[in-house]
Amino acid sequence: MSNSSNTNPIKGDLARVREWASAKIQAGSEPPWAWYQYMKLVETIDAIGASMAATTTENSLRLAERQGNILQLAVATCPQDSAQPHPDRPKIPLPM
Repeated sequence: MSNSSNTNPIKGDLARVREWASAKIQAGSEPPWAWYQYMKLVETIDAIGASMAATTTENSLRLAERQGNILQLAVATCPQDSAQPHPDRPKIPLPM
């Protein structure tokens, strides 16, 4: 997460908080309830970082467009009424 902290200040802040929480965990001087909360904080920051990495932003779309790597929807060329009808299924008697 720290490699992209230079381009996004939020990622940098998250990296600093994660390092702080990790240091608290590794120190071993926190009570069990606090240790658990620090662990949850680290896991949450990791999940946020993964979500941010997987999210497509407006800027990333512009970059992909400039590089010619963007997908575009295509128009269907076959008419909708050309699909074959489904065969009639036999009716199954239901118990009463």
